Amino acid sequence: MKIAFFDTKQYDIEPFRACGEKSGVEYKFFEPKLTADTAGLAAGYDGVCVFVNDTVDAEVVDRLYGEGVRLVALRCAGYNNVDVKYAFGKLHVVHVPAYSPYAVAEHAMALLLTSIRRIHKAYNRTRDFNFSLSGMTGFDLHGKTVGVVGTGRIGRVFIDICRGFGMNVIAYDKFQAEGSGIDYVTLPELYSRSDIISFHCPLTDETHHMLNADTIKLLKRGSVIINTSRGALIDAEALLAGIKSRIVGAACLDVYEEESDIFFEDFSGHIMDDDTLARLISMPNVIVTSHQAFLTEEALHNIAETTTSNIITFAEKGTCDNELCYHCGNTETCKKQRLERCF
Repeated sequence: MKIAFFDTKQYDIEPFRACGEKSGVEYKFFEPKLTADTAGLAAGYDGVCVFVNDTVDAEVVDRLYGEGVRLVALRCAGYNNVDVKYAFGKLHVVHVPAYSPYAVAEHAMALLLTSIRRIHKAYNRTRDFNFSLSGMTGFDLHGKTVGVVGTGRIGRVFIDICRGFGMNVIAYDKFQAEGSGIDYVTLPELYSRSDIISFHCPLTDETHHMLNADTIKLLKRGSVIINTSRGALIDAEALLAGIKSRIVGAACLDVYEEESDIFFEDFSGHIMDDDTLARLISMPNVIVTSHQAFLTEEALHNIAETTTSNIITFAEKGTCDNELCYHCGNTETCKKQRLERCF
């Protein structure tokens, strides 16, 4: 299998090259993101390997199909950037449903601790030999109520971490984990009761802007918001307004809804065109990291290994347990139980 690898970063190359050489998959690394303009780079390849900010819409699907591509291998769990419905009958789509839930959950907690204990401010102060404690008062996590939106693998690991801190955990998920012992509540109740809210759910039409101008009014005053999932779960303009009105006490963001042309790139020598992001970053109670929650050695190895395994399995069997198929109406579950090709 020859795979055109888009949106390549330096940290991608070593693990994917090693897995490819071991299994016989030939990766060709391209720096540009996959778009309608760059899809031609995939000519002559069996498949493409893409990440969260690559575009696989109807136009790109048609262009890839016309170039002979038959497989889209996502090296991530989320697939909101892929038109899976339109791809059906043309391109098979596989993803990495779990690579390291610990990496993302631990990053969410790291952001929370950094924010509420003012670690980032302390670091900057002591670098200037300023050892004043003025304005550095935080609060205990013990006894606080955390609301977890989404109780998949990452959400459940985050819940375990929070329980270790002695926090009270409530959660919302449309599909509840039976027998988990998780205290599920409605989303409005979660918003109104939580001191801290952490998002760990996929981006769908239903979850788009689930935190918005109306739902922010339900929050406890001073609530801390954490998002390490998908940026568009939160209406960034509404979040900014919530911060300015003091309803939102702090925000910890590893994702942003308009990140695709910003994150993973160095703009330190440029003027930031995105006024909303610039204003968020300027707020003293906002921490932004650039979609790095997944970025651990273990996760990178697991992503490369699973992605390569998906490609090999598809090549040998024509099916893959990690395929995203629209045929049965439910993208991640297949009535054919992966025993035969959907098309």
